[in-house]
Amino acid sequence: MGFGIDETRDFKPINIAVLTVSDTRTAENDTSGDLLASRVAEAGHTLGDRALLRDDKDIIRAQVQSWIDDPNIDAVVSTGGTGLTGRDVTVEAVRPLFEKEIDGFSVVFHMVSFETVGLSTLQSRAMAGLANATFIFCLPGSNGAVKDGWDKVIKAQLDSRHRPCNMVELMPRLNEV
Repeated sequence: MGFGIDETRDFKPINIAVLTVSDTRTAENDTSGDLLASRVAEAGHTLGDRALLRDDKDIIRAQVQSWIDDPNIDAVVSTGGTGLTGRDVTVEAVRPLFEKEIDGFSVVFHMVSFETVGLSTLQSRAMAGLANATFIFCLPGSNGAVKDGWDKVIKAQLDSRHRPCNMVELMPRLNEV
């Protein structure tokens, strides 16, 4: 088998926290957060927690740090705050928490995003990293970006059946010294 889902392997669900960063969204109109939460469940994972926070670097950092510190959270996926405006501070809040940055995520995200929005993908600072054996993915706030990021990149890498490799199979070894 080349790459893709190997149905002969067992699926291993993980616990994923979803964070929406926005000054304008509320629980009633958080469509990007709702999309992520539903896709996490549809993929067979557990929604470990969910939060909606305003664009405030300290508040964002504290929430993500609490999930990194929680042994029951395996991954965090955020939506929003990755653009270029003054209020877009998710990258500044989260990047200092990384022990390792997953550079390839940004590259692949921009490849798939380019297919959807063309050169507008340049306005995104989508990124991913690893801290305390927790995977962290930061996506733009649009529904389209959430679909591109989850459906075309994150979902497969968080599926233990994905070949030739996936991030779930690395989890037992992430804190090796």
